[in-house]
Amino acid sequence: QVQLVESGGGLVQPGGSLRLSCVGSGFPFSSYTMSWYRQAPGKERELVAQISRAGGGISYADFMKGRAIISRDNAKNTVYLQMNSLEPGDTAVYYCNARLNWYDYWGQGTQVTVAS
Repeated sequence: QVQLVESGGGLVQPGGSLRLSCVGSGFPFSSYTMSWYRQAPGKERELVAQISRAGGGISYADFMKGRAIISRDNAKNTVYLQMNSLEPGDTAVYYCNARLNWYDYWGQGTQVTVAS
């Protein structure tokens, strides 16, 4: 069955860094656009970053530009999100998403908490 498993979340101090990973299985990973979303308590889920199938097309939400790098390793069926200069406002559950046309898969999420 299709699975997306995120890891790498945790508690970090303001100004710190985290690297999130998401491993996909059960679907042709390299054919899918991969994205990271986040959802803070009481807020809607929002797109953080997106990377195209071969990695040539990348985009970031304005709030994350200059502070994050999304990358993927199709040989390992893994997408990464390196986040730097983290702020308390970045506290949220971060979700991995795989999308191809009408196929749309989500991971279970990993909690990121930025606090001193």
